[in-house]
Formats: sequence, structure tokens, C-alpha cells
Amino acid sequence: AALEEEQGRIQRLIYSVKETISTQERNENMADEKKFEVFKRDALKKYAETYEAESRETYGGTKVDEMLTQIKGLTYQQYAEWERLNKEILEKLSAAVASGADPAGEEGKEITALHHRWLTVTGNEYDVQRHRGLAELYVQDERFTAYYDQAQTGCAKFLQDAILAWAR
Repeated sequence: AALEEEQGRIQRLIYSVKETISTQERNENMADEKKFEVFKRDALKKYAETYEAESRETYGGTKVDEMLTQIKGLTYQQYAEWERLNKEILEKLSAAVASGADPAGEEGKEITALHHRWLTVTGNEYDVQRHRGLAELYVQDERFTAYYDQAQTGCAKFLQDAILAWAR
């Protein structure tokens, strides 16, 4: 009887620990979702203040409105994947440039495929001309060049050349 009682006590303890962990995980996920919504709101506000007028003039109101709708509908999971892909692209770009890789080689092909996934993670339909246009912009606009070249000079150019070689 004492053994059964002890086993019951241990089972209740295990159940209690599992419930506590589950509750903490749910609360953490909810907190992450709330942080993400605040981040998204702040990012949209900053975009409106800094880039929206230029974007509307350059790309037209319809394209900008479509992009803003997609960002507003972005889920936390999509954002997390988008960030993960971005980090992987930056790391692979830096390694490829450091090793002297050929953008038309395997590294360029892999980075282009990652960039393709990055462009479509929010549900965007892939457009090869848009992809190629972005590649050109990464070298033409110093803001993009500075972003991609932050770890190593030449990454923006490598990305452009890889996309132009592999985007189909």
C-alpha cells in the first residue's frame, strides 16, 4: 500500500511539472506573439515615415499597398522563418565571398535558392523579373549595399551576380 501511495504521489508530481512547463511554454509563445505584433506595428510606422513616399514614387501605389497588406498579415511563424533565412543568407554570402567562390557556382546557386525562399515565405508569388530587379537594386542603392556588405565587402555584388546567374 505504501508503494502504491508513493507511486501515485510521484505520478501527481510528474503531472504537475508537465502542466507547469506547458503553461510556461504557452505564456512564452503568447509573449513572443505580442512582442512580434509591437515590432510589426513599429516597423510599419518607421517604413511609413522613412521609405513609403519614395517607394510609392518608385514602384507605384499598388505595389506598395500589396506589400503593406502582406506585412500586416505576416504571422510570427512566417517572420521567424524569414529572419532565419535572412541570417543564413548573410552567413553564406560572407563565407562565399571570403572563400573567393564564383557566384555562378554551387554557392551562388544555393544562396539564390535561399533568397528565393526568403522572398516567398510570406506567401508572395515568385516573380523572376522582380527577383532580378532586387538583385540590381542591392548594388545600385547604397542602403542595400551597406546592409549586405556589413560583415564583408562584396556580399551585395556576389548576391546580385548569383541571382542574375541562377534566378529562373
